[in-house]
Amino acid sequence: MPTLNKLSALQVKSASPGKYNDGGGLWLHRRQDGGGQWFLRVQIHGRRREMGLGSLSEVSLKEARQLAGRWRAVAREGKDPIKERQRLLREAAKADHVLATIAHEAYEARKAELKNDGKAGRWFSPLELHVLPKLGRIPIEEVDQQDIKNALSPIWHSKGETARKALNRLGIVMRHGAAMGLDVDMQATDKAKALLGKSRQKRKHIPSMPWQEVPAFYASLDEGSITHLALKLLILTAVRSHPLRFCQLDETDGDTWIIPAERMKTGKEFRVPLSIEARNIIEQAKPFAREGFIFPSVRKGVISDATMSRLMERRELEARPHGFRSSFRTWCAEATDTPREIAEMALAHEVGGKVELSYRRTDYLEKRRVLMESWAQHVQGQSSNVIQLAEGQ
Repeated sequence: MPTLNKLSALQVKSASPGKYNDGGGLWLHRRQDGGGQWFLRVQIHGRRREMGLGSLSEVSLKEARQLAGRWRAVAREGKDPIKERQRLLREAAKADHVLATIAHEAYEARKAELKNDGKAGRWFSPLELHVLPKLGRIPIEEVDQQDIKNALSPIWHSKGETARKALNRLGIVMRHGAAMGLDVDMQATDKAKALLGKSRQKRKHIPSMPWQEVPAFYASLDEGSITHLALKLLILTAVRSHPLRFCQLDETDGDTWIIPAERMKTGKEFRVPLSIEARNIIEQAKPFAREGFIFPSVRKGVISDATMSRLMERRELEARPHGFRSSFRTWCAEATDTPREIAEMALAHEVGGKVELSYRRTDYLEKRRVLMESWAQHVQGQSSNVIQLAEGQ
C-alpha cells in the first residue's frame, strides 16, 4: 500500500520551487513566483490522468488530502475523475438554471416596467400559480412544448385569460434565459399554444350600465357617505377604481386632478379635468379625509373596490363600478360628436402608433374639460345639446 501524508504543513509552507509528492498520487507543484498548485495523478484504464485540485493559496494540505481521497475513490470505480467532476458541474449549473430561478430573475429585470414595481404581484402570479408548481424544478433548457401544454391544459378552457397571461409571461422568461446564453427553445410557447388549440372560453367584459340609466343611479347616491361619494366621483371622472380609491387631497389642484404615474395602468402621469360637480363631490368628501386620503376605509387604508361593487350587488344590479368607463365611452360615441382621440384620452388610452404618439404630445386637457363638463350635466340629469369637439377647434 503506498505511503500517504508524506508532507507536513511546515514543509508545504517553506517549499522551494519544484514538485512534491504527498503520497497516493497527491502532488504539490510549487512555482517560481511563490504560488503553488495541488494536483492528483491517477491511472484510468491504463492511462495516467492529472487532475487539478486547486491553488495552494485557496486549498490547505488537509483539504487537498480530502479532495484526493474523494477522487481516488471515483477512480477505483473505473470512472475518470476529471470527466465525473465536469458532469457534476454541469448538473450543478442545471440546478441553478431551473425554470423557477430564471422566472424570478426575469421578473426582477422587468420590475421597472411594471406599475409600482410589480408590488401588486399580478405579473408574476399566473406563473406562480399555474406553471412553476409543475415545471419550476425543471432546467429551463429542458422545458419543451409538451411540458408547457401539460401545465396549462387544466385551465386552458376554464380560465382562458389567466392561461394566456401565463403563456405570455413564460415566453418572456424563456427569452430572458436565452439572453443569459442558455440553450432554450425559443418557440416552445408558440408550439405549446398550437398543441393546446383555441380556448373555448369566451372573454367576458365587465358589465356596464347603459349611459341612459346612469343619471337615475347617480341621483340615488344621496346618502353623502364615503361609498356614495366615491362612486359619484368615479362616474364623473371615468377613471379606474384604483387611482380613485387612493386619491389624495394634494393631488387635486383647482379644476384638475393629477394622478401620479405609479397609480396609472399606463405608468404615466395623467391629468383629469374636474367638472363643477366633481369639485363639489371632492369638497363634500374632504371632512372624511384621513392621512391625506379622500376616501379612507373605516378601519385602515382606503375603501376597497369590493365596497363599491357590493353596493351595486345589494341593489341587484348587473353592472359594476369599472363598467362606468364603458358607459361614458358609449355616451361619447352615441350622444356626442367627440373625436375618437379625445374620447380615448379621457379614458387614459393611447391611440396611434409609436411614430404618431412621438409627434402628438398633447393630452387634449382643455377639450376634455368641455367633454367632462357635458358628461357631468348628463349624469346629473340636466339637458344638454350634442357637443362638438372637432379636431380643428
